[in-house]
Amino acid sequence: MAGKLIANLIVIGSTYLARGLIEGYRKALANAKQSGVAQETLQNVRKGSKTMTEQEARQILGASMDTSWEEVLKKYDTLFERNAKVGSFYLQSKVHRAKECLETVYGHKDQDSPGGEK
Repeated sequence: MAGKLIANLIVIGSTYLARGLIEGYRKALANAKQSGVAQETLQNVRKGSKTMTEQEARQILGASMDTSWEEVLKKYDTLFERNAKVGSFYLQSKVHRAKECLETVYGHKDQDSPGGEK
């Protein structure tokens, strides 16, 4: 008899606990939607995981603001080949993404300047 009573208390207690947790989660979601925190967080996650900044790209390739596009390509080729030989696919992909990032930067600079060459 006592075992049955304890089992009922455990079931009832866990039911209340589960309801409380669900209600708390719903309120937290509602508050996040009202304040815009949820959308801002999602946007930051999407941005941060896919894009590389110009500064990071320049660090990876060892290029300064004054470095010409030809020098960037030479540094890219050197680093890409080194990592191909050593076998570090992660570093090789970082080097490639850095070159892609700087391609857009140098491409925009060439279009903005009169008579710019690629």
